[in-house]
Amino acid sequence: MQLIMVSDDHRHSRSVVLSWKHWLAVAFAALMVFVGLTMALNYVSLRYAAATNHPVIRAILLADQRAEAARSQQYVQDHLSALAIKVGELQANMTRLDGLGDKLAKVAGLNPKELPTAQPAGRGGALSLLPEKRWTIAEFREQLNALGQGVELKGDQLSVLEAMLVEDSAQRKFLPTLVPVDGAGMSSNFGYRIDPFTGRQAMHDGADFSAPSGTPILASASGKVVKSEMEAGYGNVVDVDHGNGLVTRYAHASKLMVKLGDLVVRGQTLAEVGSTGRSTAPHLHFEVRMNGVPQNPAKFLKDE
Repeated sequence: MQLIMVSDDHRHSRSVVLSWKHWLAVAFAALMVFVGLTMALNYVSLRYAAATNHPVIRAILLADQRAEAARSQQYVQDHLSALAIKVGELQANMTRLDGLGDKLAKVAGLNPKELPTAQPAGRGGALSLLPEKRWTIAEFREQLNALGQGVELKGDQLSVLEAMLVEDSAQRKFLPTLVPVDGAGMSSNFGYRIDPFTGRQAMHDGADFSAPSGTPILASASGKVVKSEMEAGYGNVVDVDHGNGLVTRYAHASKLMVKLGDLVVRGQTLAEVGSTGRSTAPHLHFEVRMNGVPQNPAKFLKDE
């Protein structure tokens, strides 16, 4: 495009040729002017909005603020929900640990209500001069997850301990550790002694407990009755098999209370004290045999 400019007296003229570069420069300049005017108008509007209480302008600003607050609140709520779920899991695990603690106390023969209550651990120290560090949600969740893993690990350890204690308790129920006559002491020990009938030294395969006739004879451990009859020398006798080759014998009874094949539990009455068989007075002759070999009953009863 060519522009011809003429002076007022028509004596002089000048022509200007406009190329596409000139038009591009003009368009860019117009764009810059438009952007500048827009920013100026926006600045003036914000200054005016801050200085005035016009309801329309305030409504627009408050709408933006509410939207941003809603987004922030939703973000916090999502994290709180996740943390609440984790806290619920921790509470469930703590309840499980409390139950395990009660079970362990009972297996150990303790009353859970009589156990000492744990006191809070003492903590303290001088106030640090360094600036305090605020927790972020991510750091808090990391600490909470670590605590949850620690609680789960401790629960697993207590579960294993419970299984071991229960197994040990079950095994102990089949060991003859209960004194077979309540409140009675030994009147004759295991080993060589002077035979009350011959006056000579003879091996005594068990331990005697002196008690009045009719006193209950108790199972020293749980097991199965493998003999309940009259036998020469022993009189009325009961044998209880406790497994693994371990058998207890209760002799000289006046009355038998169980029969062959009965399953008996520790502390159950098997018979009554008497003086049947080779006996000088009412008492219980108590034997412990391992694979048929007599053992000293005192080695078992002392563990009670």
